[in-house]
Amino acid sequence: MQVSTHTHTDTIDEMLRAMSQQGWRITEQRRSLATLFAESGGYLSPKDVYEHMKVKYPGISFDTVYRNLRLLSEMGVLEQFHLADGLKFKASCLSHHHHHMICLSCEKTVTFEFCPMKLVQDLPESFEVQSHRFEIFGYCADCKSAMPVPQISE
Repeated sequence: MQVSTHTHTDTIDEMLRAMSQQGWRITEQRRSLATLFAESGGYLSPKDVYEHMKVKYPGISFDTVYRNLRLLSEMGVLEQFHLADGLKFKASCLSHHHHHMICLSCEKTVTFEFCPMKLVQDLPESFEVQSHRFEIFGYCADCKSAMPVPQISE
């Protein structure tokens, strides 16, 4: 497991740089969006993002927020996850390649460096891999210990 020295400012800068490289204008709304993800550290649903953004930008629509989240995900700035309560997004760590273990209960995320792609064999030669994702879903020690023990009835 790697300890990150990545700061909120690094995350904001990476997100804004990626937007700029795609030809996006860096507006105050996009800066606010980058700041929201850098400061949250966790997973945000499109609704969470919309509720936050509409406070400062009352004219913003849910469709605009959702479209931006999808585009940011496609460019690799945000990672999207399908968790138990729906689609959520989190800022990508663009500084190094890693994978995640995600708690299904509290959504705590632990990164790990092992990459299973090294073990993948027999891919068609004509297929050129551009990226991949690997997540392990389960329960962290805290959530597992808080779960009720199943009772066996006689």
